[in-house]
Amino acid sequence: MASHSRRPRIRPVLLTMTLASALAAATGCGTVPAPSSEAAGPSATAAPAPDRAELEARARAVQTVAEHVWVTEAAGYTLARQSVGVIGDDGFGSVYTTPGGGQIQLSVERRPHTETDCGDDPAPTGAPEPLVTCERDGEQWYRATESGHAYTQEQEGLVVSVRGKLAEVDRATLRVAARAAHRADDHELDRVLPPADEAPGQRPPGEGPGQQPVERGDLPPVGDGAPNNDVGTSG
Repeated sequence: MASHSRRPRIRPVLLTMTLASALAAATGCGTVPAPSSEAAGPSATAAPAPDRAELEARARAVQTVAEHVWVTEAAGYTLARQSVGVIGDDGFGSVYTTPGGGQIQLSVERRPHTETDCGDDPAPTGAPEPLVTCERDGEQWYRATESGHAYTQEQEGLVVSVRGKLAEVDRATLRVAARAAHRADDHELDRVLPPADEAPGQRPPGEGPGQQPVERGDLPPVGDGAPNNDVGTSG
């Protein structure tokens, strides 16, 4: 039986097309884990982290800010590096996967003091499904439909959600991931954020690592750069 509360609460975050595209890449082209197998959780390495200015620049390269990058962990799940992307104006999203295809989606968005009635919330997965469960669980809210579920919390003006499909991740595992979610420290930022030259939009179309722009032979050296369509006397 559904458990509905009338207390004010926060609305689930819907992933943007940026993260959806990255998720498609993660599932269609194979998962590329973060450089370290311990991509989430407090850093234990003694190696120095990159300069903070570099980390902030790498965050800007994916159109977010370092303070909005969060990480989490759950047994058997690994961060899909290519899923990392922006949500909204400067939020953050990522996907953690298992070898068998299970997925946990982490999303962070700056939406402070968003309050709504529990019964009016959209489904955790964004589908037009009625809520089966909506209840407080510790410091977070748990919502579930017949196909998906999510934990949501508000931290320092950020709405942080961890969600998945019921067929892929059980509530206990999702709860662990939700409670483990935290703002990334400098070492975690280094492992999660792509290098600046690999971030979307940082290279012109057609340019990849080690590639040079293709020069067109039909562009004149002076003028407005329009193609030279003159033909010889032979036609």
